[in-house]
Formats: sequence, C-alpha cells, structure tokens
Amino acid sequence: MRFKGLDLNLLVALDAVMTNRSVTAAARSINLSQPAMSAAIARLRTYFGDELFIMRGREFITTPRAAGLASAVREALLHIQFSIVSSDPFNPSKSERRFRIILSDFMTLVFFEKIVARVAREAPGVSFELLPLHDDPGELLHCGHVDFLILPELFMSSANPKVKLFNETLVCVGCLTNKQLARQLCFEKYMSMGHVSVAFGRTHGPSIEERLLRGHSLKRRIELIVPGFTLIPPLLLGTNRIASMPLRLAKRFAKTLPLRIIKFPLPLPPFIEAVQWPALYDTDPGNKWMREILCQEASRI
Repeated sequence: MRFKGLDLNLLVALDAVMTNRSVTAAARSINLSQPAMSAAIARLRTYFGDELFIMRGREFITTPRAAGLASAVREALLHIQFSIVSSDPFNPSKSERRFRIILSDFMTLVFFEKIVARVAREAPGVSFELLPLHDDPGELLHCGHVDFLILPELFMSSANPKVKLFNETLVCVGCLTNKQLARQLCFEKYMSMGHVSVAFGRTHGPSIEERLLRGHSLKRRIELIVPGFTLIPPLLLGTNRIASMPLRLAKRFAKTLPLRIIKFPLPLPPFIEAVQWPALYDTDPGNKWMREILCQEASRI
C-alpha cells in the first residue's frame, strides 16, 4: 500500500533496521530475506534522498535524517499495533510475551525477584529481558523499545504515565572494622572520608545520593566508582571506605557480610521508586496486567 508515493511496508523495514542496528538482524526480525531487505533499504534511500545509515566496521552510524525518522516511525507503528491490530484479550496463562524492563541491580534483588517468582507461577510462558540503566531511558520508553522503567521517580520525565511503587531511604554503610565509622556520623566527616560511589550508563550520570545532596557545597572524596550497587559491599570490606546505599539492599548484604549500617548524616527525604511505561501502552491488556502485578507486589514491600 502506498501513501503519497511511499510504500508503507518500507516503514516496517526502516523500523527494524533502526531498532536492530544491523541489516541481517533486521531482516530476520521481520522474516525478510537478505536481498529483500537490501532492496527495501535502497528504496527507502531513494524515497528520502538520504543515505540513512552506514556501517563503519561494526559500528552502525545513522544520518540526522534517519535519527529524526526513527522515533516518528516507531511511534506510528506502535499506535497501529495497540490501537488497531491488538484487540485480543491478554491471557497470562497462555501468553509467551517478553517484557523488556530497565531497572537497577538494587531493584532487581529487593523487588523484581518477587515478580519473577510470581509470574513463573501464574504465567509460565511470560519472560523478561532485564536491561541496565541507560543514558536516556525516557527516549527508549517513548520509542517503545522497552516496556517499563523501574527507577527513582526523580529520574523520570513527565512525558509518560507512571505510578509509585514504594519509598526507599539512603543509609551510610562501611565495614565493621572501619574505626572511623562511628555509630553517628557528622556530615563533614562523611564528606571527607573515602567513598565508593555508583554510576550508571556510559556518561556516568549523577547517582541518587548526588541528586539528593545537591545544594551542599562540600565535595566527597570518591575513591572508587562502580557500575552497580551490588559491587559496593565487597569493596568496603577491610577498608576505611564508606558508601551510600538503599536501606533494603544494605540490610540484605548485612545478613552475610560484616557491614555496619548507620543513618545518613543529613535528614534526606525518602525517595520514591516508581514504574513508568509508554503512553501508547496505557490501554494494552498485557501491559496493564504486568502493572497490576508490579503494584500488588510493591504494596507487600
């Protein structure tokens, strides 16, 4: 079918290429042969008068035109999928749907393992792909590349719907042998001690404690930066370093490791862990079912 001279089937091919960032993988994802996919790409380049992308070695490089098209095409296809095509009710016990979710290692351990266990009982065909934190998770959500973000609410945009899961608190942790770590720690001492800090994504955006500490002029002495909360406790053992961690995760590690947990030296407010999903998925039965499970399990935390 053509619309103003454009074969609309080519948009499916363009979306597959931009999503998979590989011509071979894109062809496989929409059941096209390699020659058919190459022909579709040639037609797209002719229609838009743009190269759209090139392969430099193994690196997939898009042109500005392609980058601008990707989001609009993805949104249009998702709108068709959820508003026109997908009208069947969702049956969890028979579904083989895979949910793609961005969340931290902290939320995986203290929360999502409960979701996995419950879904295994109620919907054994449903699976999950858990993804690491991204530099721009909101864009992945907007384009429909992921089903959910599970993050502190302060990292979420207002562009898509979200709902609170539970409150969490930051605490200070260190090794039990750390003689500098008193049971009560003043803020100046906290800032001057060696820290292990967590940073997510390629650009190492601000951590949750850095966001909550904004407005204070003192600067921490960060000795180690790690890509996840679960790496912090082992790197504290036998040292005088300290770190800031979510309370629930700290308690979990303290059951098996010699960790001391003390109150954060500032009266920081609790932060809200929330779940967010694409606006286009708001009425999708499968997404609604998954949201209900997330909220039900969060109420038991």
